[in-house]
Amino acid sequence: MPDDVSLLTLVDAALRGMVLALAMLLATTLWRDRPRLPAARAGVAMTLGLCVQVVSSTPTFEALVPLLWQAPWVGVSVGNAVLFWIFVQALFDDEFTLRPVHVATWLGVAALSGLNCAVLAGSASVLAAVTLGLQRAVPLACAALAAVAAAAHWRADLVEPRRRLRGFILITGIAYTLAMLVARLASPHGRLSGITATADVSILLVMLSVVAARMLNLGASDLFPSLRSAMPPACSVIPVEVAPERAKSSVINLPLPSADAAEERLAQTLQRLMATERAYRTEDLTVTSLAARLAVPEYRLRRLINQRLGHRNFNAYVNGWRLEEARVVLADPARRELPVLSIALDAGFQSIGPFNRAFKAATGLTPSEFRQQELADS
Repeated sequence: MPDDVSLLTLVDAALRGMVLALAMLLATTLWRDRPRLPAARAGVAMTLGLCVQVVSSTPTFEALVPLLWQAPWVGVSVGNAVLFWIFVQALFDDEFTLRPVHVATWLGVAALSGLNCAVLAGSASVLAAVTLGLQRAVPLACAALAAVAAAAHWRADLVEPRRRLRGFILITGIAYTLAMLVARLASPHGRLSGITATADVSILLVMLSVVAARMLNLGASDLFPSLRSAMPPACSVIPVEVAPERAKSSVINLPLPSADAAEERLAQTLQRLMATERAYRTEDLTVTSLAARLAVPEYRLRRLINQRLGHRNFNAYVNGWRLEEARVVLADPARRELPVLSIALDAGFQSIGPFNRAFKAATGLTPSEFRQQELADS
């Protein structure tokens, strides 16, 4: 039996060493390639937090280190659930920005968990029961929030390798969070030991190996947006009914890369559908509905818009057309009295709020400021 315990300890230590090495490699690569992007920063924070979790969950560490000294480690480890939620948001949404509420949530969870470990552990008080219940609810809440964030942007993502990677991260991340929560609830004092602790680090190693392999093999442009500010790119063709002469010129002289005949026809059909029929005005337009309208498989339309037209997100592609129409109308002296709300609704936006935010992100100006500037120059 002692030999078996020693062997298990050695295996556990080796596995933890491999997890730490992979996590540091991934963190270094993310920081090197895209240090300013929220998704990369969230990924770095999550992998570093994972390193803390791997060390602090070692049975020897939990058994020998006083609770007071374990508190910061425990706080960071529980806070990883929050970082997972933030990472999923950032990875699914190219326009995600880190906000004070994200930092405050992580700090609150880390502080609560550290307090439970250092002060309230083992207490029979009502306060201890409440705070411990909140701590245990954090992984569940963050897993649910991560699932919501994934569902909100999954269909609009046009980068197929990133869609598959995100699916793996989401499914395995949520499954691991729930499995470890159950394991800790079933363990004495919430501590993993023996084969359970080794199984925990083994699962982490498998998950991290797959994620690291895929992320390191994916091109940076597949995984993350460019270093330029994320904004809805302007469409390459002006809507015909908005500016006929400019639209005609753009359609005839549109520079298109070489492609096979079928893709060429699909590209031209899509351009005509958006430019002349203004399909972008359709309420709740999706990749699925647009593909049905074009009578092509959805994957072909995704590939065309992503690889040929250079868009990573379907909503951004559609909004590019809508914003271009709005810009043309706002700059037209003959329509200076037309309300901004009417322009937004005519272009396909469902309300003024999303229109104002998208317009300012694309131009740096509000619609009213843009109109005033354009008409002053005319």
